Parts: sequence; C-alpha cells; structure tokens
Amino acid sequence: MKVMLRKVGEKYEIYVPKKDLEEKIVEMENGTPWGGKIKLANGWSFAMPDMPADTKLPITVEARKIGDED
Repeated sequence: MKVMLRKVGEKYEIYVPKKDLEEKIVEMENGTPWGGKIKLANGWSFAMPDMPADTKLPITVEARKIGDED
C-alpha cells in the first residue's frame, strides 16, 4: 500500500491516500520509521521499507499493512 511519510516537529505522520487517512506514528520498532514495524495512533501497523535514516521527507513509499483491520 502506498503511504506518504512526513515529519511534523519531532513526530512522524503517515498519510494513506487510498483510505484518505492521516495518523501519527506512536511506535517504531527500530527507533526510526525505516526497516521495521510502525504502529499508528488508530492501531494500524505497517512494515516499512529499509531506507537510509537521512532520507529526505516527505516521501511516498510502498509499505505492507500488518493485520486484517481496515
């Protein structure tokens, strides 16, 4: 699923165009949004692609939704 990642202040946010959903990231498996699992404020989780920590934001990437909640 395509998602757009951006940083607002010190926090990260995800926008999911397919669902017209914008949520804050509340948990990051690796301390960064890259190469691990992230959890959004609404409870959704995504497996994020491996990218360098200094990747310029905002960026649209392909992320895999974990779980079956819609």
